[in-house]
Amino acid sequence: GDTLLVEAARRVSSCLRGTSTVARLGGDEFLVILPGLAGPDASCQVAERILKTFARPFMLNGQEVFVTTSIGIATFPIDSDNSGTLLQHADAAMYQAKHKGKSAYARFTPEMTEVSHERLQMESHMRKALELGEFELYFQPIVDTPTGKLIAAEALLRWNNPAMGLVMPDRFIPLAEETGMIIPIGQWVIEEACRVAQSWQAMAGYEIGVAVNVSPRQFRDPGFTDIVMRALNQAGLHPELLELEITERLILDNSIETADILRQLDRSGVRLSVDDFGTGYSALSYLKSYPFDTLKIDKSFVQDVLSESDDASLVRAIINMAHSLGLKVVAEGVEEEAQTHFLKAEHCDYAQGYFYSRPMPEQQFTNWLETNHRVNA
Repeated sequence: GDTLLVEAARRVSSCLRGTSTVARLGGDEFLVILPGLAGPDASCQVAERILKTFARPFMLNGQEVFVTTSIGIATFPIDSDNSGTLLQHADAAMYQAKHKGKSAYARFTPEMTEVSHERLQMESHMRKALELGEFELYFQPIVDTPTGKLIAAEALLRWNNPAMGLVMPDRFIPLAEETGMIIPIGQWVIEEACRVAQSWQAMAGYEIGVAVNVSPRQFRDPGFTDIVMRALNQAGLHPELLELEITERLILDNSIETADILRQLDRSGVRLSVDDFGTGYSALSYLKSYPFDTLKIDKSFVQDVLSESDDASLVRAIINMAHSLGLKVVAEGVEEEAQTHFLKAEHCDYAQGYFYSRPMPEQQFTNWLETNHRVNA
C-alpha cells in the first residue's frame, strides 16, 4: 500500500514543473497546485500527462499492478476565488471522472455543484440509515449446477430511504467507503446474514451457506476478524457456512496485513472466494499464495459463452485451472437454460443468476425456500 503511494507521488511529480506543488490529501488522494498556467486548457494537458504516466504498471514485490486514476480540475479564479470552495469543486469534478469507469479527468462545471450537493445529502441520510433500519438484505440463490439444489445464497445490500426510494449499492457503497461508514454498515450486513442463514437450516433440513461481499476498506479495518467471529458466535452459525467474497482489487494490494487477515479467517473455518474473477488484472499467483476456496466467474464472461467462442474458451480454462488448484467455481449471471447445459458439461460446480432466481428480500426468499421443488428434492 505505502510503496504504491510513494511511487504514485513520484509519477505525479514527474509530470509537473518546478513551481507546482503536489501533496497527499489522505488515503489515495493527491492535491496538485499549478500556478501561472496560460489558461484552463493547460491544466487538461497536465492531467493527460499524469494519466499517461499511470497507464504503465507499477512493480510491487516483483508483481505488476495496474491502477486507475481519476482527476478533477477546478480553475482559479474562474470556478472560485476561495481555496476551500475550489477544493470542493475539484472534488466534485473528480467524482464525475470516477463515474466514467476508467482512468479519466473532468473539469468542474456549475452543474456538478448539484451532484456534490446530492452526495452531501446522501451522506447525511446514510449516517442515520442504520439506526432508522433503512438497510435490508436481499438473497440470491447459489445452486449446485448438476442438480439445481440450493447450497448457499449471496446476501446483497439494499437501502430503502423515504426521500430517495430504493438506492442500489453502486450509488452508495463508494460513498460509504470514502466516508468510513462502510465499517458499521458492513458489520450489520455480516451479523444479519449470519442470523438469517442460521434460520434456513430448520426450514430446509440441511445446512445452507451464505456469501457476503467485503469491501477493501472494511477488510482493512483492524477489528474486522473480530467482527466476523462475533457475528458467527451470536448467530450460532458454523464458520464454514459463511463465505466472504473479496475482489481482485483487494488481493492485488499484496500487503502483509492482507495475507495475515486471510489466513486468520481461513484458520477459523470461514470460506473465502474471489469475486468477479477475470475483470481485474491477473491475480493468478495469488491463488497459490492465499487460502481461497472458491472462484466466482464474472457474469460478463458467462453471458456470452453460447455466442462467443473466446468467452467459452476462457470460462472453460478458468474452471480447469481452478479445479487443478483445488478451488470450487461459481458461474455468475446465468440467465438461460442453455448456459446451464454448457456449465454442466464443463463441470462448473455452482451457478447463480436470474435463471434460478432474482435477488429476493428475506421473507420472499424464505417462501421460495419452502416451496421450491429443486431445493427439497
